[in-house]
Amino acid sequence: MTEALASPLSPEDQTAQSMPDTSPTKWHRAHVTWFFETFVLEHHESGFVPFDNSFRMLFNSYYEAIGPKYPRPQRGLITRPSADEVGDYRVDVDRRMAATLDGADLDPALVDLVTLGLHHEQQHQELLLMDIKHLLSLHPGAPVYRPQSLPDQAAPSTATWLEFDGGLVDCGHDASGFAFDNEGPRHRQYLEPFALTDRLVTVTEWQAFIADGGYQRPEFWLSDGWHTVQNQGWERPIYWLDDNATAHTLGGVRRLHDAEPVANVSLYEADAYARWADARLPTEFEWEHAVASTQLGDTSTLDRLDLDLDRLEPWPADPESTGIRQAFGAGWQWTSSAYLSYPGFKPARGAVGEYNAKFMSGQSVLRGSSSLTPPTHARATYRNFFPPSARWPMTSLRLARGTN
Repeated sequence: MTEALASPLSPEDQTAQSMPDTSPTKWHRAHVTWFFETFVLEHHESGFVPFDNSFRMLFNSYYEAIGPKYPRPQRGLITRPSADEVGDYRVDVDRRMAATLDGADLDPALVDLVTLGLHHEQQHQELLLMDIKHLLSLHPGAPVYRPQSLPDQAAPSTATWLEFDGGLVDCGHDASGFAFDNEGPRHRQYLEPFALTDRLVTVTEWQAFIADGGYQRPEFWLSDGWHTVQNQGWERPIYWLDDNATAHTLGGVRRLHDAEPVANVSLYEADAYARWADARLPTEFEWEHAVASTQLGDTSTLDRLDLDLDRLEPWPADPESTGIRQAFGAGWQWTSSAYLSYPGFKPARGAVGEYNAKFMSGQSVLRGSSSLTPPTHARATYRNFFPPSARWPMTSLRLARGTN
C-alpha cells in the first residue's frame, strides 16, 4: 500500500518538502523501511550488514537512542538516494525481513516489535497523503494526485444532540489486540452528564461562521489562537480558495459540497467555531465513552484492510444512519484534552519507548479517524495528537455541551 500511494508521484514530487512540519514522500518510504532494518534486522538477522551506512542518520526521525538525525526541516534537501534507490532499499529489506521471520519459532517480543512496525508504517501512509496534499496545494497548476469519487450534492442532514449520563466510566485500551502504548493503561474517569452532536460540522455551517465574521472576532478565540490568526492571516480553512466555495483536494480543485464535513482546521479554529456555536469541544474521555457505548452510523469504511484510493476525501454523513455518525473514516476530531499520559503509563524500554511518550507536551488529542486513515486504526481508544495550530492534517470537529 505504501508503494501504491507513492506510485502517482514523480521522483521530483517525492523529493520536495513544502514546510518544516511535513516530509517528502521519498523520506516516508525510506523511514518506515529504516524502522525494520534498525529495530529488527540489526538485532535478529544472521550476519547483518546495513543496506547503506548513511541511511542510519538520513532516515532516523527522532530516536535519540539510535544516534544522530538529519534535521527534519531539511529533509527535502536529501536528493540522494533517489526515489528509485529508495525503492531498491524497500525491496531489499522486505526480502531480508521475510527470510528472518520465515519458518522460525519467533520470540513473542519480536512479534510485538514487527507488529508495531507494521502499524507504524500505516501511520506514515496517512502522513504521506497529508503531506503530498499540502505540497500539491502550493502548485499554481492545481495538480491532481489521484481522481476522486464524489458524492451526490445534497443538503446537510440536521445535527442531533445525543445525551449521555456520565458518571464513572472505564477508558483506555483493554489489552485485547494491538494498541499503541499511549492508549493505556485502562483506567476510570468521572464524567459529568454531556451531549455530543451525531455528526461532524459541515461546510455549510463553517461558511456561516465565516460570514458572521468568525475569523475577525477575537471573543471566540483562545489567546494563542487569535495571535496565530492575526500573525498568519487566517480567513478560512487552509485549502479553501478565496470564494469559500471551492477547495484544493487530492483530486484537484473542486467545488465544496454543502453536506461534507469541514476539513483541515486547527484546534484553534475548531475551538473558536464551537464557542461561536454556543457549544464546546468534547474531552477525549467524553468522546471515547460516547463512541464505545453507542450505536455507530456510517461504519462501511471499517470493512476493509486498506484505504479506498478513490475516496480519500471525507464524505457527508449518511442521512439514513442513526447513532454517532462519522466517528471514523471522515475527519479526525479535535478534543479539548491535552495529550498527556494516563495514570500508570510507562513507556517501553529502549529506543521504541520514544515512540509516543516524548511528545506529551504542547499537543492536543484527536479522536476517531479520517478518510486517509487505514481502517484497521479505527478504534475508540486510539489517541492521535498534533499541535493546536496544525491545519494540514485531515482534521474536523464534533460539538459537545453539558446537559445539567
